[in-house]
Amino acid sequence: MTGRMGRAAGVCAALGVLWWATVRLAWAGVGCEDWGCLVPAVGMVVAITLALLAGSALVLERVDVRPGRRVALAAAGALVVFRIAGEALPSWTSQLVDVVAAGAAFAGAGAVAAFVTEAKVARRWKVVTLLGLIALVPVALAMSWARFGL
Repeated sequence: MTGRMGRAAGVCAALGVLWWATVRLAWAGVGCEDWGCLVPAVGMVVAITLALLAGSALVLERVDVRPGRRVALAAAGALVVFRIAGEALPSWTSQLVDVVAAGAAFAGAGAVAAFVTEAKVARRWKVVTLLGLIALVPVALAMSWARFGL
């Protein structure tokens, strides 16, 4: 099981770094500073994200993390939670920290997804893991509220 989680984390970390780089390039390619181009820019980010999600399912299958589609979807769900929770963290200007954070978030999501989709894991541990993920959202909101106020 730990080998499966490690392979999933490694694949997802690499895809996270690739996602970060392609989104940065796409955002720079749009190169506008007003609200008029926000919709196409966000549309490009969504398209890149969906393409990498589909690709991750194939890559996960290739490294023997099956079912790849299910693991990729679970990782996407975990990434949404991690993104919401990440809003409570302070921002930084370093691109190196940004790319490491993206890789770490994707790796964590891959490991969580491999864990909750593993057939040998008892149902109670899957429920505890999912409840822990869900609990991140109100904790992050409370941290943001305490830090920034309403």
